Amino acid sequence: MWDVTTPGTAELVIVANRLPVDRETRPDGSDGWRRSPGGLVTALEPVMREHDGAWIGWPGVPDDSVKPFVEDGLQLVPVHLTACEVEEFYEGFANGTLWPLYHDVVAKPEFHREWWDSYVTVNRRFAEKAADVAAEGATVWVQDYQLQLVPQMLRELRPDLRIGFYLHIPFPPAELFSQLPWRRQILEGLLGADLIGFQLSGAAQNFIRLVRQRVGHKTHRDLVYLPDDRTVKAAAFPISIDAAGFEELARSEGVERRAAEIREALGSPRKVFLGVDRLDYTKGIYARLRAFGELVRDGHFTVEDAVFVQVATPSRERVEQYRILRDEIDRLVGHINGDLGKIGRPVISYLHSSYPREEMAALYRAADIMVVTPFRDGMNLVAKEYVACRYDGDGALVLSEFAGAADELRQAWLVNPYDINGMKAALLEAHGADPRERARRMRAMRKTVKSHDVSAWASSFLAELSAARVPHHKTVRPVEHV
Repeated sequence: MWDVTTPGTAELVIVANRLPVDRETRPDGSDGWRRSPGGLVTALEPVMREHDGAWIGWPGVPDDSVKPFVEDGLQLVPVHLTACEVEEFYEGFANGTLWPLYHDVVAKPEFHREWWDSYVTVNRRFAEKAADVAAEGATVWVQDYQLQLVPQMLRELRPDLRIGFYLHIPFPPAELFSQLPWRRQILEGLLGADLIGFQLSGAAQNFIRLVRQRVGHKTHRDLVYLPDDRTVKAAAFPISIDAAGFEELARSEGVERRAAEIREALGSPRKVFLGVDRLDYTKGIYARLRAFGELVRDGHFTVEDAVFVQVATPSRERVEQYRILRDEIDRLVGHINGDLGKIGRPVISYLHSSYPREEMAALYRAADIMVVTPFRDGMNLVAKEYVACRYDGDGALVLSEFAGAADELRQAWLVNPYDINGMKAALLEAHGADPRERARRMRAMRKTVKSHDVSAWASSFLAELSAARVPHHKTVRPVEHV
């Protein structure tokens, strides 16, 4: 087993913006750690355990110096960030520049040179930590848009390593990406990897096209040919979930009991609609609730007939755009419930909170119709989680055609989230669908989710990465040690 106290011995290193745990204060007042919610942690934890790997990431608290430690059998290596770096690197460049740019400019990205400088500094710190932790010839898997410079920086420090990169969010077309003042640096940073994974093949093609146009390297299909005799592959590896784990949870007596309690607490309506999202402007929450409110206003649904439960997990609340969005949704929910609800019967049950997996599974079991309508999403694992929990073959999924999941879950009711009337029509159709039609669609989607689970995703990426030809070079270690 790899020892966190011994640098240079980890055979598999995951490098992500965050550690897979969050700090918590226990009932007795002592400090501890609990597993983080979110798709990335769920996806990679089994891979970590299987390969006895090390996970490098920020602990989540600025100016918090934590030594490497083991938590629940996971080898964790913290990276220190100052409060200024959290503001400029994370809230600034990652989420104020890259996030909106990569999500079809749903919000306007901001370009600030000091944000970029901080992004470079922090990426270098992550690269140096990975170079120090990894064993000779190890595999390093870098995760997501916050760390796009790490592959090239790590390649310069440790040319002996096999380096993979995976982008969990969309990768934009050339027309949008070209707005970025540091477009070439980002492309060259990613080209430090041997394998670059995207959610969809269209995103990989966007990247290949940009490399050819902006960097000038020769490309052929999914390959980039570099002057140093390296070949970089860019391909689609759609991420998934622990489908068997979710189904097992959904079948448990406690979850079934809780699902019944939820429906009773909602007033036992005939149909329960459900939305589960991070509170983010890319998720289309406002348009979705507006569509449902109009259906109630126009008499298609009554509050006895249908209720909409919207879970909006708090997200990036220090960023101004997110505070504005929260206020807008609060006002919309209050307006709809005030105009159309009855005593004890709100039209929309709005929950601005995060919940454990057991409660989410109970919500999925309680919901007749899942509504997932982002304006743009890399994948959206919530859609797959819902399908995994519908082991009885019932339930309907209304899904945005701009979510990556729409490529696989073709039997969902697909909608354009910008088309309010089209969304209303899909909600009505899913609501009134024949049970046999719902079962046929759900059966096909469940087959897809079960056969392409998170284990298959990770295995296919790591197998492809292990097949990459890595020229042998002498190791160059950074001075800093963990």
